[in-house]
Amino acid sequence: MIISLSIYNILGQLILRLSSVFFILFLFVPIVEIFLLIQVGGMIGAFPTILLVLLTAIIGAVLLRQQGLSTLARFQNNLSSGSLPAQEMIEGVLLAVGGALLMTPGFVTDTMGFFCLIPFTRKILVYSILKHSAVKVQEGMSGFSKGKASTSHHDKTYEGDFVRKDDNKLN
Repeated sequence: MIISLSIYNILGQLILRLSSVFFILFLFVPIVEIFLLIQVGGMIGAFPTILLVLLTAIIGAVLLRQQGLSTLARFQNNLSSGSLPAQEMIEGVLLAVGGALLMTPGFVTDTMGFFCLIPFTRKILVYSILKHSAVKVQEGMSGFSKGKASTSHHDKTYEGDFVRKDDNKLN
């Protein structure tokens, strides 16, 4: 109960932070993209600019397919071995975000998309996300230590240990 409340609290705070970030991104990124497209189009011409945007989308689609299949294979290997594929799940989300960014016309979104698709930079992003998430979960679980619940008595949760003994009468 305490774990689920703290997780909901953390998720609520994350959604509030992300909503303000998304508002800023949806407001300013298109303006910056249009500005850059006009500037690049003025330097190299409209047709080469359009070809450049299409080329980055094609390269992104190929890279997304290759990296997506690789991540899916590692995800399945971890599941079959019984370990939690947390890194692969985050990589899958980053690959989806990167693919969507590369399909969006523009140079800023292409740069962010390639950061999500290139294995070296994606690993850095995954490490950063996992490190930040671990800190937040540990902060939310401050009432727990070494697997024992330590809460007040009005929660009707008591600290203790138990030993499981099989009942031989059932066999």
